[in-house]
Amino acid sequence: MTSTVSTTAPVTTGLYIGGQERTTAEVLEVVDPARPGVVVGTAAAATREDVADAVAAAKGAYPAWSALPAKERAAAMAAAIDGLADERDEDARVLSLENGKIVHEAWVDALVFEIRWQLALSLADEVELTKVLPPAPGIPVQTTVAYQPLGVVTVIVPFNWPIAILAASLPHALLAGNTVIVKPPPSTPLATTRLVQRVAEKLPPGVLNVVTGRDSEMAGLIENPDVAKVCFTGSVNGGKKIMEMASRSLTRVTLELGGNDPAIIRADAVLDDEHLDRLFSAVYDTTGQICMNAKRLYVHRSRMDELVAGLSARLERTVLGHGLAEDTTMGPLHQPAQKAFVTEIVEEARESGATVLEFGELPGGEFAEGNFLRPAIVVDPDPSLRVVTQEQFGPVIPVLPFDDDADAVRLANDTWAGLCASVWTADTDSANRIGGQLEVGYVWVNDHGAARLDLRAPFGGMKASGMGREQGIEGVRAFQDTRSIAHAADETAQAEAAH
Repeated sequence: MTSTVSTTAPVTTGLYIGGQERTTAEVLEVVDPARPGVVVGTAAAATREDVADAVAAAKGAYPAWSALPAKERAAAMAAAIDGLADERDEDARVLSLENGKIVHEAWVDALVFEIRWQLALSLADEVELTKVLPPAPGIPVQTTVAYQPLGVVTVIVPFNWPIAILAASLPHALLAGNTVIVKPPPSTPLATTRLVQRVAEKLPPGVLNVVTGRDSEMAGLIENPDVAKVCFTGSVNGGKKIMEMASRSLTRVTLELGGNDPAIIRADAVLDDEHLDRLFSAVYDTTGQICMNAKRLYVHRSRMDELVAGLSARLERTVLGHGLAEDTTMGPLHQPAQKAFVTEIVEEARESGATVLEFGELPGGEFAEGNFLRPAIVVDPDPSLRVVTQEQFGPVIPVLPFDDDADAVRLANDTWAGLCASVWTADTDSANRIGGQLEVGYVWVNDHGAARLDLRAPFGGMKASGMGREQGIEGVRAFQDTRSIAHAADETAQAEAAH
């Protein structure tokens, strides 16, 4: 493995509250998942007082920010990301070090932030659109329905794609007229904090704030009665905890939680190199640590061998290593606990009699204790096994046979999750029919995965995969509420309505 792992000094980040950077007495040590004994940086660890100050700063900035016309907010937001890409290479390097994923994916993570931000700004003309309800028989009023922002919003992002995921909600919340506090993940706070602070410095003080720290000190970002909404992306258990905490102050929530995404590969599916490459990426990108990755492959029995062979050929080229090494194609898992869990469910499948195919070589030397795991395919496991029923969040995929479309839909829907799914077929009508029967928020046809997501479309899950939607005008409306203003109609308008 070619070593290009940086030896530069550890990265240090602080808090950014009310237009000012702030240091803390305590810090979070951030380690390299490929070398768990190596500290790559430190982030400020906020106290409860720091958190309260952030809420107060956002509350103080809200009246002036919300009073601006949407187009003026959009102009200020456009100026705030001017030149952001100048440090994208360094953002990617830092994110790769703290997250573990290959540096190309980290670079795309930062790129998607800007793409989503620009797409949000393109909605500025729609933000303040109103609807007029004219007088009607028995209703002697004319009512204008408009939208209003909510107030202070907290956005909490996960470790896997923290910068890109942040932009699925942050620009929409700001454009809607809210002020925001961003909470990066405690295990990967560095790159996100760096980027958010650069944006916040170009906005009015208090409009955008960033707070890092231990979860034990963060309750005020959710329970403070001055927080109007929390937008959380993370695990199902994490979402339940957020909802419980938010209920104490009736704070609104958007929850984008885990997935157990099925991909249905019909007998007529095209499985050429292009389509197999798409499916491979959908499963193994970011070492399998993406909520919308394909997590279960249901394959028509007649195509099982062909599909397993196609994925195997790609896995044979896997190079496990540090995310900053030039020839690495797959980095480590982010946490030792996740490595232990994925290892356990793979061994459980093997012991049950399923065929387990593993690929790649574990790196040695300074990376021998890293969170590396050989990618695997589990062929025809018992459907009750955890490798099928639970979200693996690692580089392993179960491949299960089905015999007809009804069988495939039943198996796909037989899960706690409802985030995404895909249908692979040469028949458009069948794709639409099957896609319309899947209990999920987003369906791809002959494609799957974060790299193929339409960033203009509303995104979110059903069942235990969450509630609410991000992206698009729907994502803006998620940070607004309606306001209806009714005027008594004059006698002429009432008479016309009566006829």
